[in-house]
Amino acid sequence: MDLAFLTGVLFVFAVVGFFELFDRTSFALIALATRARALPTWAGGASAFVVTTSLAVTIGATLEGLLGPTHLGLLRVAGGVFLIGYAGWLYFHRNTEAKVEARRRMPSPFLAAFLTIFLLELGDTTMIFEVVFVTDWGWLAVLLGGALSLSAVAGWDVYLGSKLGTRVDEDVLDRIVVVVLTIVGAVTIAYGLVPSAFPALGSLLG
Repeated sequence: MDLAFLTGVLFVFAVVGFFELFDRTSFALIALATRARALPTWAGGASAFVVTTSLAVTIGATLEGLLGPTHLGLLRVAGGVFLIGYAGWLYFHRNTEAKVEARRRMPSPFLAAFLTIFLLELGDTTMIFEVVFVTDWGWLAVLLGGALSLSAVAGWDVYLGSKLGTRVDEDVLDRIVVVVLTIVGAVTIAYGLVPSAFPALGSLLG
């Protein structure tokens, strides 16, 4: 297997998985798992993650084709703007707990998990990361790394929900995520505009 491809898969796996662990989507899945059977809940959540990853890869590949190799910095800038915009949205909004609770009462654990994760994940942080990463690692590496990572995170979420059923203070977590996303978004924009200012990052992303 090509070393660059394997590096891309591992990089996407690590970054996407790390951010998803602390994402509100994960806590929604944990909450679902406290009230439903583990296997169908995981299957529904993992399936939704695979679908959204496929959408992200398609969007990223399409934008890469439209922009061309000489304008990939614009896509990175756009991704950074989206990250900062999402951080702002997260800061000024709270979870729509009523909608999540309504889906918890659905008779099918698979369907409840699929719909909840799919709707919450659309346009979410990890999906934006996957769109941007297509320009650096290629669609196949992002598809494999992202899908495997999110499926693993879904398994961990369901395990926590079924075994522990703990509650997490999302307000504190949201504040931490806002700061992290703002910093990452700003660095992504700067790298897209002036890649020469980040030689180490440029070497890592190839």
